[in-house]
Amino acid sequence: VQLQAFGGGLVQAGGPLRLSCAASGRTFSSYAMGWFRQAPGKEREFVAAISWSGGNTYYADSVKGRFTISRDNAKNTVYLQMNSLKPEDTAVYYCAARWGRVVVGTPGDEYNYWGQGTQVTVSS
Repeated sequence: VQLQAFGGGLVQAGGPLRLSCAASGRTFSSYAMGWFRQAPGKEREFVAAISWSGGNTYYADSVKGRFTISRDNAKNTVYLQMNSLKPEDTAVYYCAARWGRVVVGTPGDEYNYWGQGTQVTVSS
C-alpha cells in the first residue's frame, strides 16, 4: 500500500487543522492506521491510531481530547483532526499502515508502510 499525507501548514496556537492520508490499493480496510510525528531533534513519537474497522481509536496522552483520528474505508483515507493546537505540536506528521491489529504507544517500528510526511507548524 502506498500512502500520501497532506493537509499540513502554519496555524496559530489554539487553531484547528485537519490532516489526511490517502492510500492506494484495494485492501486498505485490512490495515490498522496510525499517525506519528517527529519534531526537530526529537525521536518519532506515536500520536494516534485506529483499527481496520474504525471501531477502536487510541491516542497519546499529549493529544487526547484535542485530536481525533477517523477513517473512511470507501475513500481509502484516514484523517487526523487537530484542535486547540499548541506550539509543542509543531512537527512533521506521518501516517503509517500496518496489516492486522493496531499497535500503539511505540515510535512505529511495527508499521510497514509510511507516507512522506507533512509539516505542521503552530505559532504562539
